[in-house]
Amino acid sequence: MNRAWLTLLRQLLTLLVLGVAPVFVFYGREPALLATIAGLVLLLCWHLYQLSRLLRWLAGPLDSPLPEGGGVWEIAFAGLHRRARIRSGQQQSLADALERFTRAAQALPDGIIVFDRHRRIDWMNTRAEAHFSLSGAADRGQALTNLIRHPEFIAYLDAGKYDEPLVFRGARSGRMTLLLQVIPYGGEQTLLLSRDISHLERLERMRSDFIANVSHELKSPLTVVAGFAEMLAEDHAGYSQEELSRYLQLINEQSLRMRRLIEDLLTLSALETGGDTPVEERVEVEPLLQTILGEAQALSAGRHQFSLLLDEPATLRGCASELRSAFGNLASNAVRYTPEGGRIDLHWQREADGGGRFTVTDTGIGVAPQHLPRLTERFYRVDRSRSRETGGTGLGLAIVKHVLTRHRATLEIDSEPGHGSRFSARFPAGQLLM
Repeated sequence: MNRAWLTLLRQLLTLLVLGVAPVFVFYGREPALLATIAGLVLLLCWHLYQLSRLLRWLAGPLDSPLPEGGGVWEIAFAGLHRRARIRSGQQQSLADALERFTRAAQALPDGIIVFDRHRRIDWMNTRAEAHFSLSGAADRGQALTNLIRHPEFIAYLDAGKYDEPLVFRGARSGRMTLLLQVIPYGGEQTLLLSRDISHLERLERMRSDFIANVSHELKSPLTVVAGFAEMLAEDHAGYSQEELSRYLQLINEQSLRMRRLIEDLLTLSALETGGDTPVEERVEVEPLLQTILGEAQALSAGRHQFSLLLDEPATLRGCASELRSAFGNLASNAVRYTPEGGRIDLHWQREADGGGRFTVTDTGIGVAPQHLPRLTERFYRVDRSRSRETGGTGLGLAIVKHVLTRHRATLEIDSEPGHGSRFSARFPAGQLLM
């Protein structure tokens, strides 16, 4: 400011010294006065011109360049330019910060909706758009309760008690369960946070079903064992040797059934918690299948015909015990669901893409198409009574699926009621060593 006043004073002194003083010396006082007035008018016009340039710049676009001036106006324009540059830098910093905040909010796994005290939407991220089937561009400014009209949600907003979140099952997709949390902030603004908890609900439902199924599967054999044990403990002398032998055999059968169930549960638990990569071993396919064939023949007790075919020797990369469990379950299932006199074929073949396929084909009862997608679920049975009669635990195919997944293999099922089934374990080329 001092520099501007000094520049203005210098201009006035220059006018007096160079313009008025010579006139006063040569022409007298009155011409000098007129020269002074004329000089001041010219100086005023020049300042008005510079002021008009400033006003035009102020009325123009924000990014228009600041005009250049002379004298005191050069100082003024320089000061304005410095302030404009600082303000522009501050605005850019704020814009960058807002952009970073927006990107962070978009990257969050939760949905975010910002609305005002009138419940008009100010902003939302893409996850909230997916949760509520909304559009951030089209629905901005709309009343939130006009777009989400679920009575439970509106009652939650009206109550104003946001200490506890709301479990919301009114999403437009119909397949999503959301956990909603409302957070007021800034006086008149409110955040609505939404989190998809559908997978947690499914896990909880699976856990409950699993406990119920295990309890049910153990209850039946345990009831038989406890009943006969109590009966024999009260008066074992009152039964003939033949009756005692039959009762003890039933107790033994049900005990074995419980043991198989517990062993399968432990195997399945180990597979689910043992990591993604099995032990890397060289597993020779031919001796493995010879062992599976022997176990299947022992389970069949001469009631079925068997064949084993290997197109060529092969070695798998993986865990021998897990592969034996998976292949054994496929073979034992074929035995259990194939009537006496039926045929069961075990076949190993090399695929055209370099992978391998182990196939178990039977002439059993077959499976209807509507049951095929659920066969690998734990405790899922097409015919519960038949499965229990044949000694199945309902976990065999679940174990097969986990083992094959850990070995990057897939299970393919082809079955038709009355015409048998074909279960194939397909291994990618990377799992074969030769």
